[in-house]
Amino acid sequence: MNDAAETKQPKRWLIFALAVVVLWGIWGAFTGISAQKGFPETLTYCVWAVTMILPALYVLARAGWKLDHDPKSILYGLIIGLLGAGGQMVLFYTVNTGPAYLIFPVISLSPLVTILMSAAFLKERTTKLGLLGVVLALVALPMFDFSPDKGFSFMNGGVWFPLALVIMACWGVQAYFMKLSNNSMSAESIFFYMMITGLMLVPVALMMTDFSKPINWGLDGPYLAAAIQVLNAIGALCLVYAFRHGKAIVVAPLTNAGGPLVTAVISLVVANAIPGELKIIGLVLAVIASALLALAA
Repeated sequence: MNDAAETKQPKRWLIFALAVVVLWGIWGAFTGISAQKGFPETLTYCVWAVTMILPALYVLARAGWKLDHDPKSILYGLIIGLLGAGGQMVLFYTVNTGPAYLIFPVISLSPLVTILMSAAFLKERTTKLGLLGVVLALVALPMFDFSPDKGFSFMNGGVWFPLALVIMACWGVQAYFMKLSNNSMSAESIFFYMMITGLMLVPVALMMTDFSKPINWGLDGPYLAAAIQVLNAIGALCLVYAFRHGKAIVVAPLTNAGGPLVTAVISLVVANAIPGELKIIGLVLAVIASALLALAA
């Protein structure tokens, strides 16, 4: 019985981890469609927040409805949730201002922020792999936004790159607090607070919505948005179980680098676009860097 369980265990984490890669990869490639169909980014955020409810309740139910509710856990939960939801809100706008095949590889470098914060505040040292990842990330980032003839696009009115950096920072800091709270909170509690804080920002998203403009309330409006955003929610649920059944040193690099790579490939195929040489180099370096950073985390 034990031998059988041990042989099945690696398959379980691998199935969940690959599910995260596929779900988040597809979600990243198509999350900008809703706005293109006339359903505002702010309302897409509201739909995403709602799709988080069932996975959060399911995870908590699997844990026997045990929720960490001491002041420290609540504080950490709110910080983690607000950073995640805030980055998510910015992301829905960002994917409509730039190419997803470049935005998501930039965001995938968020472990760079986590490692730097851990080194500064927790006095942790990264491995040689982590150091190489930091160097590659620092080399890759400028390549996404630079062109030899126009310089940096954000200086010429482009906003997707600095916004992607904001999301990268939010999720990098979020991961730092996840790491900080790991010994005192359960993953189910963290995920539950992420759902709660996501819903807390729904009124803000509604206030930011311009209801005077036409809004697509049809099947390809909120319903299509829900079908796309539920991929994110289920992917997050699968990530919880991937970490539960597998080793973080294996799960993290697979999900952190795999998802953006799937997004980049799908987006390139759908958009039928070929980025410039510098951007291709930056994309490749970002994928390598994100894997190295995750391995060192």
